[in-house]
Amino acid sequence: MENEIKAPEMRLIKEAVPALRWGSAVSHTISLGVVAFLYGIATYFSWWNWVSWVLFVLAELILLSAVWSVGLRPVFLVRHFRYGIDEEFLQLKAGAFYESHELVPMAKIQAVSMNQGPILRKFGLYSLAIETMGSSHEIPALPKDTAVEVRNQIARMAKIREVDD
Repeated sequence: MENEIKAPEMRLIKEAVPALRWGSAVSHTISLGVVAFLYGIATYFSWWNWVSWVLFVLAELILLSAVWSVGLRPVFLVRHFRYGIDEEFLQLKAGAFYESHELVPMAKIQAVSMNQGPILRKFGLYSLAIETMGSSHEIPALPKDTAVEVRNQIARMAKIREVDD
């Protein structure tokens, strides 16, 4: 591409793969638990036979989704996710099969925040949420030092000021 922005490309660390896998595994386990609970209720109350079949098919789809989300997606995400920051744009690139390139103008960024759930906390990682007026973007699974540095760099370039309480 001749008009591509040339910001320094930064990558996710390989240590993010287990954290991403655990996050997906927990969400899929909860989904399967809900389906199993509903199947138990359907059996106990002798609901129509088709309800049990629908729940069985739903469980199979969740298991197929788990193969992708737990086994393959974290590896592809770490291998193919790139981000770059310069004075004018935040550039996000992702995708192994279907590539997406996003250019977020620094002037449009309204907020940037660091998020850390229990699984990311266990691995010492943070995700960055970048908010604009019409959309939100995420940089997943960054080490704390990198997340703080990137957050501060984006905030400085986007001229975001902290509000004192």
